[in-house]
Amino acid sequence: MRKIGLLVAGVAALGMALGQANVIKIATQSPLSGPQAALGEQIKLGAELAVEEAKARFKALGFDLVLVPYDDQANPDVGVANANRIINDPDILGVVGHLNSGVAIPSSEVYARVNLVMVSPANTNPRVTDRKLPNVNRICGRDDVQGPVGAQYAFNNLKVKNVFIIHDKTAYGQGLAEEFRKRFEALGGKVVAFVGTEETSNFVPIINQIRAARPVPELIYFGGIYSQIGPFVKQLRERGVKTRLMGGDGLDSSEFVRLAGKENAAGTFYTTVAGPVSAFPKAKAVAQRFKQKYGKDMEGFGIYAYDSANVILAGLEAAIKAAGGKKPTREQVAQAVRQVKMEGLTGTIEFDDKGDNKKAKYFVMQVASTGNWADNKLIRVIEMAAPGAK
Repeated sequence: MRKIGLLVAGVAALGMALGQANVIKIATQSPLSGPQAALGEQIKLGAELAVEEAKARFKALGFDLVLVPYDDQANPDVGVANANRIINDPDILGVVGHLNSGVAIPSSEVYARVNLVMVSPANTNPRVTDRKLPNVNRICGRDDVQGPVGAQYAFNNLKVKNVFIIHDKTAYGQGLAEEFRKRFEALGGKVVAFVGTEETSNFVPIINQIRAARPVPELIYFGGIYSQIGPFVKQLRERGVKTRLMGGDGLDSSEFVRLAGKENAAGTFYTTVAGPVSAFPKAKAVAQRFKQKYGKDMEGFGIYAYDSANVILAGLEAAIKAAGGKKPTREQVAQAVRQVKMEGLTGTIEFDDKGDNKKAKYFVMQVASTGNWADNKLIRVIEMAAPGAK
């Protein structure tokens, strides 16, 4: 009996090592628990919807298509640990993720060891693609464009000359804030303070700094995530500070309104690399299916995750065809994904030699007074080539 048990265990282990010939898995990595779960869930569900819609297509090719979601908790150590688990599952041939650049950068280096392709719907730090890893791509824009877009709007349109800048000390938040600062100062504006904080609950010391700042700031710019910016705005307004506020795409979640309060959130400006459903005519029908299936509204990163998954699926289909109908290798899939050119919900998706989308859209938005995230005002759409693109 013991010999039989050992034989069964050995066969099972061999199956794990070799994978299943007819199974193809797509993984997602994003925060599914903790304070950033609202955005992370949009990434998971957007990718899941795309995979569900492609299952019949892949079944006709002889493959069972499966989504496997991983919770990176917005934590680099957890993301890397998950990445090691992902690369040890040979049936996983693509990853949609991450939300946080600080998690994506080290995790993608794990994927690179086995040429596992990653397509990001949300990572904006320039280093994500500037490392020129052949397996790393993103369909969204970059902070070295998003930051300047916000700075130009603040200086030229809001006529702001003095700004108080806060960031969350992460690769994303600090990087975005630094790009905003560089462009704002180049335009002739004055940054009265540049403050990093990991605080999540008590912002009174920073609010006192804002009150004491000279010259008086006409705008507060916060590079960070809604889970931190929301409580900050609530406390700021409760203490009578009415200075206008701007953030980046980390603020782009309906949870911001819940955390800040409807009246406090109203009027806040933000830039985002993931526009709302209203910005994409093709997204309307998909958003309806999303709402019907999951009982919640599809937001910007849900749309971009849907497109990211479909880019991987398009690359997979091309690689399967090139392999004569057989299951392709990870390297073959990564090469095929880099060559994909398709019309997604978000527009044309085509990668440059670094893995950036050749042209990405950037949106300037303002939070609505209704408290309904779908009512937010779309002020401006800018489409720009990635820096250094060929």
